[in-house]
Amino acid sequence: MTEIRLPTVDRRIEPYAMIGEPIRIERRDAASFPRIAFAAAHVVADPLADNDPWLTPAIDWEKTLRFRHYLWDLGLAVAEAMDTAQRGMGLGWPEARELITRSVAEARGRPGAVVACGAGTDHLAPGRDVTIDDVIRAYEEQIEAVETAGGRIILMASRALAAAAKSPDDYARVYNRVLAQVKQPVIIHWLGEMFDPALEGYWGSADHWAAMDTCLDILAAHASKIDGIKISLLSKEKEIAMRRRLPKGVRMYTGDDFNYAELIVGDGEGHSDALLGIFDAIAPAASAGLAALGRGSENEFFDILEPTVPLSRHIFKAPTRFYKTGVVFLAYLNGLQDHFVMIGGQESARSLLHLADLFRFADRARVLHDPEQAAARMAKVLAVHGVG
Repeated sequence: MTEIRLPTVDRRIEPYAMIGEPIRIERRDAASFPRIAFAAAHVVADPLADNDPWLTPAIDWEKTLRFRHYLWDLGLAVAEAMDTAQRGMGLGWPEARELITRSVAEARGRPGAVVACGAGTDHLAPGRDVTIDDVIRAYEEQIEAVETAGGRIILMASRALAAAAKSPDDYARVYNRVLAQVKQPVIIHWLGEMFDPALEGYWGSADHWAAMDTCLDILAAHASKIDGIKISLLSKEKEIAMRRRLPKGVRMYTGDDFNYAELIVGDGEGHSDALLGIFDAIAPAASAGLAALGRGSENEFFDILEPTVPLSRHIFKAPTRFYKTGVVFLAYLNGLQDHFVMIGGQESARSLLHLADLFRFADRARVLHDPEQAAARMAKVLAVHGVG
């Protein structure tokens, strides 16, 4: 049994005996899953680049794309250039556009690989002079880029629209115009303010229930152009309520990193598919759980995924927008990249105590691929922080 000394909340350094029983990693085909399952994927930084990390992102393209193949090998689809890839928190539109082009090309080269790509307005800085027409043009520019690359679209929430809109009618105007032009059905992304404070009041109201009414009206008006909607409000009650009101044929993709297991299984009135950042971090467990559900073994699904929920709630704890640090830290612990460096210097966004607790949760969730390697890498991080 591997043991490691970890810091505690009372500033002590205490031994932790690892469980050390990782979930087996197996290649799977998405056809064995009863749900569509997207993992929103992170980017791997280039730690040897001569750049200013807070100002200029440096991406290791080879390892970033290799990580997408790892997800595809597990049967998961890739949600590309989303907030998990630090979109708007280190990854700008020029880099996102290159990431989309490269990822779509990689998917084209292997059968069964699915990728959908974030199209938003993040190259348009919110400001007093930004108009609704400016927002529409910004969406059109990114949509054209994704479609030209051959990608499916995830229509991301817009900071510029949240700042410029005066009423729900402005949201309807933008989405009506944009959805009328897309070449194939898109996934709408409603990202809550807990993930991005600049999106507070999206759909024209700070009240999520009123905002939901506006959103549903837009979905109903354009149902043929919409594959589904991903909502990330961290409220299973709101997701279930909205799921029951969706137009026929429009999917609910859960973005609830607190309650995903029960939402994916669903109830007598429906279920949610998945588009989750946590699936980047727990990909083998997500794959094994979905395969179990596909075999009709709901109990096995919960046995695999329920232990990952405390880990996910820890990674996505407030300030939720810093969850990417935990996702990348797990990739480092699991040997999926050789360093714990992030674009934008975001490796500093969580405390050492947070990372130590994450290690404990990950071990208990059985998502540390090689416990001895993970312990050795955790020890290196501890040493950098002066913990021997």
